[in-house]
Parts: sequence; structure tokens; C-alpha cells
Amino acid sequence: MTTSAQTGPQTGPQTVLAPARARTAAAGATVRRRQGFQHGAWFVAPFLVLFALFVIWPLLRGLYLSFTDANISGDATSFIGLDNYREALDDPLVWESLGHSAYFTLLVVPCITVLAFLLAMLAHHIERGTWLWRLCFFAPFLLPSTVAANLWQWLFNPGTGMVNHVLGIETAWLTDTSYAMLAVVVCTLWWTVGFSFLLYLAALQGIPAHLYEAARLDGANAWHRMVHITLPLLRHITGLVVALQILASLQVFDQAVVMMDFLPGPEGSTRTFVQYTLEEGFTSYRVGYASAISIIFFVIIAAVALARMWMLRNREEGGR
Repeated sequence: MTTSAQTGPQTGPQTVLAPARARTAAAGATVRRRQGFQHGAWFVAPFLVLFALFVIWPLLRGLYLSFTDANISGDATSFIGLDNYREALDDPLVWESLGHSAYFTLLVVPCITVLAFLLAMLAHHIERGTWLWRLCFFAPFLLPSTVAANLWQWLFNPGTGMVNHVLGIETAWLTDTSYAMLAVVVCTLWWTVGFSFLLYLAALQGIPAHLYEAARLDGANAWHRMVHITLPLLRHITGLVVALQILASLQVFDQAVVMMDFLPGPEGSTRTFVQYTLEEGFTSYRVGYASAISIIFFVIIAAVALARMWMLRNREEGGR
């Protein structure tokens, strides 16, 4: 009678080769990732070069000039430290132009968000001529800013414009301090609402239809479906629209300048922060001071963007 006993784990060729194969596979994956990164770098390189040339370098150059008394005539430049920043903080026109930009933003952002949503809802539910409505709502956004501004400058003209004729009033929109900024806001709404409209329309088309069908079977009317289904599912796109519009509205320049014939409006009522920066740099020839103002504006824009990102992140974390 014979018995057999196992004195330890049996090892075979597969067991011995497994660690080696794992190391080989890991090394191969590392090589592939490195090659993929190298190939991707060649595709990204043109963008990085242009970004460094037209964004990073001007930013660094402007930061340097903000500490000097540089002027556009090319005279000798001397380092003056924080004098430009101190002057900017004491300059009443800096705060006035910043107030105009903030006022414009407060008017445009809520109006354009609500209007874009309503237009998207309308275009989404229209059954006939859908392409025509979508084209009409989006087409103004394709126009250059100068074309849109010149068009509305003519429409607001007290003598020949159609606005006063349609409303049945006699108002000097572009020369009255009470209405000049409002005219710029109306022009901006008509010109730029198409972009936000397109974002909302794409988001609406991505909402599953069965959610509305289930709500309809449960007895929910149109208002309840919009409040409890549409708006909650569009909260992320609404946040994106608001953030983009805030950043764009704070930098308003083209339409305000063109509509006012390259002037700051009646009693400076439409002088925005960007316009004042250009006035100091190219009218007063104070490049160093204009650079300091632009750096201050850059910090404000960056702070607004970071605050929006922080709020969005906290909202997402709170919703989990």
C-alpha cells in the first residue's frame, strides 16, 4: 500500500512565467502611453505656441509695463513700482467705468438667460417650420459686432429709426443718459441671445421623452413638467450660460463704442472698463497706466470665474 503526500505548493511553467508576463505587459503599457503622449504633444504644440505667443507673452508684458511709466511714443521707460496701481485705485473714472460694466452685466445676464430659455422652449415644441425658427433665433449671432451695432444705431435714431415709430414715443435713446446704456443692452440681447439659445436647445433635445410621458400619465400639466423635469435637468446648462454671459458682459466694448460713434456716450454714461483702458493707452498714450488698469480688470475677471467654479463645485458636492 502506497500513499502520496504533498509537501508544498506545486509549481509549473505557467506559475513561474506569470510574474514575468505581468512585468512585460506593464512595461508595454508604459511604452504605449509614452508614445501616445509624444504623438499627442505634436498635435497640441501649434495651439500651445499660439497660446504662449498671443496670451501668455502679452499678459507678462502687460504686467511688466504696469510697473513702469511707459508711453506709446516709445520714450525711455523707468520703473515706478506700484504708483500706477495707487493712481488707479484713486481714479474716479476707473470706478465709474467699472460701475457701468457691472450695471450692464446686471441687466444683460438675467434677461439673456430667461430669453434664451423661452426661445429654446418655443423652438423645441414648434412642429412646423422648425428649421426656420431656429435660423431666425440664431442668425443675429453670426453677424459681426459692428454690423449689429450700426443696425441698432439706425433703429434707435429719433428721426429715421423704427423703435420710436413702433413704440409711438419720441426718445433720444443714444443721447439721453437715462436710455443710452439701455439701448446698448437691447442691441446686445438681440445680437448674442442666439448662442445661449443654441445651448438650451441642445440640452432640451437631450432630455429623455419618457420622463415627460410618465409625468403626463401621472396627471402633471405642462407647468408641473417644466418646473419638476425641465428646469432641474437644465440647471447645469443654466449655470454655464450664466457664467459665460457674466464673463462676456463684463468685457463689453464693441457695441457700446460703435453705437456711440466711438465716444463714451452722453456724459460718459456708456464708458465701460475696457473702453477706459483703451482711452488711457491710445488716447492719453499712457501705456503703463493702461496696463495697470488692465491687470486690475484681469484680476476681477479671474476672481469672478473662480468664484463661479467654487459655487458650482459646492453645488455638485451638495447634490450627491
